[in-house]
Amino acid sequence: MIRQPIIAVLGHVDHGKTTLLDSIRSTAVAAKETGGLTQHIGASEVPIDAINKVSGALLKAMNVNITIPGLLFIDTPGHEAFTNLRRRGGSVADIAILVVDITQGFQPQTIEAVEILKEYKTPFVVAANKIDLITGWHNTKSRSFTEALGKQNAYIADEIDKRLYTIVGKLSEYGLNSERFDRIKDFRKEIALVPVSAKTGEGIAELLMLITGLAQRYLEEKLKIEIKGPGRGSILEKDEIKGLGTTIDIILYDGSLRANDTIAFATSSGGVATSKIRALLKPRPLDQMRAGSGKFMNVDLVSAASGVKISGEGLDEAMPGSPVVQVTGEGYEREIKSEMSEVFKTDKIGVVLKTDSVGSMEAISMLMATSGLKISKKGIGNITKRDIIDAFSMNAKDPTCAVVISFNVGMDSDVLEASQTSGVRVFESTVIYKLLEDYKAFVDSSKKSAAKEVEGALIFPGAVEVMPGTVFRMSHPAIFGVRVLSGRIKQGYKLINDLGIFVGKIKEMQNEKAPVALAKRGDSVAISMAEPTFGRQLREGQTLYTDMRDTDCRALSKEFANLIDDDEKQLMQRIIKIKNNAME
Repeated sequence: MIRQPIIAVLGHVDHGKTTLLDSIRSTAVAAKETGGLTQHIGASEVPIDAINKVSGALLKAMNVNITIPGLLFIDTPGHEAFTNLRRRGGSVADIAILVVDITQGFQPQTIEAVEILKEYKTPFVVAANKIDLITGWHNTKSRSFTEALGKQNAYIADEIDKRLYTIVGKLSEYGLNSERFDRIKDFRKEIALVPVSAKTGEGIAELLMLITGLAQRYLEEKLKIEIKGPGRGSILEKDEIKGLGTTIDIILYDGSLRANDTIAFATSSGGVATSKIRALLKPRPLDQMRAGSGKFMNVDLVSAASGVKISGEGLDEAMPGSPVVQVTGEGYEREIKSEMSEVFKTDKIGVVLKTDSVGSMEAISMLMATSGLKISKKGIGNITKRDIIDAFSMNAKDPTCAVVISFNVGMDSDVLEASQTSGVRVFESTVIYKLLEDYKAFVDSSKKSAAKEVEGALIFPGAVEVMPGTVFRMSHPAIFGVRVLSGRIKQGYKLINDLGIFVGKIKEMQNEKAPVALAKRGDSVAISMAEPTFGRQLREGQTLYTDMRDTDCRALSKEFANLIDDDEKQLMQRIIKIKNNAME
């Protein structure tokens, strides 16, 4: 059979994710002929009859034959819910709605959501929310944006387009093409922007139409399941419920589960555990959601796609984001370990990563890999002193990896002192985007500092001409004028002649009696050298070269090649040739 697609809602705080879900739910309840909206743990099911009542005419215009039974919205909005709903490097969510406040545009968590959606390759539409806050907009009581727009003053349409194209511009920065939903020619190539008001409900009809139509048209094969097959899902949350003990909330995306079935899942200690299902629990009617055990009812069977609370023994160690597999024989442990090994895969050199769940760990790992950043150790839970020690061990290999990156977790009492003593940096945040941005800034800063240190220690190629008529002192020290023909010279550089013979070391450099730290091509300076005597080792018009070491030449040929231009590279080859000839 074809299951309903699973829809996740993401976006920046206060942009209206929860209000949008509430508006969708109330729309669906009002549109149903009988009873309330079907409610699941962590999810709300909007049946196809309710969608047809709200968006039927719009769906007919899309010319799509609807066979999906409805839409399953994850009603725990936010990145945490989205990343915890995971399956082998992807998301359990089939489609996402990215909520953007049309009056504010992109904010930090909006950017984070776009990055995560791209990494998980999850198709999404943009709900450009809060059109009711645009000056002059009046509530038409309609669920249709198109109908509501037709009743507004003429300037409102221009104002909405202006704000929408700001969003279009931001999405283009991430390589994504987008357009207002009613102007799109190919939904496979452009992301649809739907102006909505979660507060008034205007635009909900088009949003439901788009999600339903796109899921039907492009995801039908993905939505086919074996209804009687073994259940497979993902742990959304773990809770302590009075009278029930530890329970897990899962989203079931394949097959079915019954009471007394045995399920397997990954534990926070790195193993695989099993539990016999004591009870499958669903909430009572919608307005009684999210309360104690008395607010749930037992069911005998759940089938995909749905959300359900599971009560059973041994769930204390269950890890949010872990896969859940019905045990029907051997192989379940290997299946879970194989999937989890991908998440916990590490590099030989890299930072220590600690997160609150396996879902956020996978999301951060994917985003770091995209940026070329490495992770040497991963773990769930608080930062420990052991984590600091492990991070400190990276100092000898790469100082920028002597770091602990912490997402949404605390730290043990002795960690702060250990961090300060060892010099290990700890980056903490509850926003993935900010976390990675701060760490990347640290890496860039560290590399620039290291490059400056190396640059200061390197001897660069340089060639100077001893200028005629500029001998101020013959010896002890010899003081004379030079013109830099190519490259650069600095105080402390040793100079050789064109036979590779050492002439002397630059003691000081001056210009108009003022000290000079660096002289480049075209500069004329006076230099002093203690070793040579003019007329013996030195003469007017002579060309002298910097005495480059083999290590300098190798560094400037490879990792620091960007520090010299083509002219300096040619000069370096000439110096190498002079020194090689001198050795023969």
